[in-house]
Amino acid sequence: MIQWVIFIFLCLIWGSSFMLMKLGLVSLNPYEVAGLRLLSAGLVLLPFFPKAWKKTNRATKIYSVLIGLMGSFIPGILFCIAQTSLNSSYAAILNATTPLFVMIVGYLFFKTTISWVQFFGIVVGFLGVVVLFAHQLGVTAGGFPYKVFLVLLATIMYGINVNVANRYLKFAGPLEVASLSLVLLTPVDLVMLQYQGFFSHIQTSPAFFQSVAAVMFLGIAGTAFATWLFYVLMKRSGPLFSSMVTYGLPFVAIGWGLLAGETVNRYYLGGLTLILMGVYLTRPKKSP
Repeated sequence: MIQWVIFIFLCLIWGSSFMLMKLGLVSLNPYEVAGLRLLSAGLVLLPFFPKAWKKTNRATKIYSVLIGLMGSFIPGILFCIAQTSLNSSYAAILNATTPLFVMIVGYLFFKTTISWVQFFGIVVGFLGVVVLFAHQLGVTAGGFPYKVFLVLLATIMYGINVNVANRYLKFAGPLEVASLSLVLLTPVDLVMLQYQGFFSHIQTSPAFFQSVAAVMFLGIAGTAFATWLFYVLMKRSGPLFSSMVTYGLPFVAIGWGLLAGETVNRYYLGGLTLILMGVYLTRPKKSP
C-alpha cells in the first residue's frame, strides 16, 4: 500500500515540475533554472551529507556522483532548454518514454529479465500517453525536432540512472544516495550560475522573484525531496515499477488544464484508462 502512496505523491510533485520550470524560464535562462534548482536541492540536503559521507565507501560515492549527473544535472539542463519551445504537456508525454528506456538499458547492459506481462503493461501505458496527447503530439513535434531529441536524450539518461542505482546502490540508504548525489554537485551548480552571470544580474522585480521562488521550490520539493522518495520507492518496488511514475505525470497536466477551464474529452478518458491498466500490469507480484 505504501508504494502506491509514494507513487501518487511523486506523480503530483514531478507532474508540477514542468509548470515550475516554465515559470522559472520567464526571467531566467535554461542554465540558470537548472543550476538554481540543483543548488537548492543540494543545500537542503546538506545537513544529511556528513553522515552519508562517513557511512558510505568510495564506490558508493562515485556511483552517487554518476547518478547525480545522469539523473538530475544533465537531464535538468536538457529539459529546461527544450521547454523554451515545447509546452509542458508535450514535455510530459515525451518523459513518459522513461520506462521503455529503463527496460531497454536493463535488458541490454544489466541482464534484467522482463516478463511478457510487464512488457505488455509498458506498451499499454505508453499507448495511453500517446492517446492522451495525440493532437498535441502531431502539432508540436513537427515544429521542434531538435528540442524533442533533447527530451528523449534526457529520458535515456533516466533509464541509465535507474539501472545503475538499482545495481550498484541497492544497499545504500535512499537519503544517503540523494544527499551524496546532489550535495557533491553543488560546486558545479555554483560555477554554472556564476558563468551565466546569475549573481550579477539579480533583480528586484516581482517577475524575477517569482521565477526564483518557483525554481527554488522545484529544487527543494521536486528534486531533493522527490529524489529521496524515488529511491525509497525503487528499493521497495524495483526499477521498472518506479520508472512508471512518469506515466502519471499527464494526470497532473490534465488537472492544471481543468483549473484553467479546459474540458476533458474522450481522448483524455481513453488515455487515462490505458495508463492505469499499464501501471497495474507492471505492479510488483509480491508485497514488499
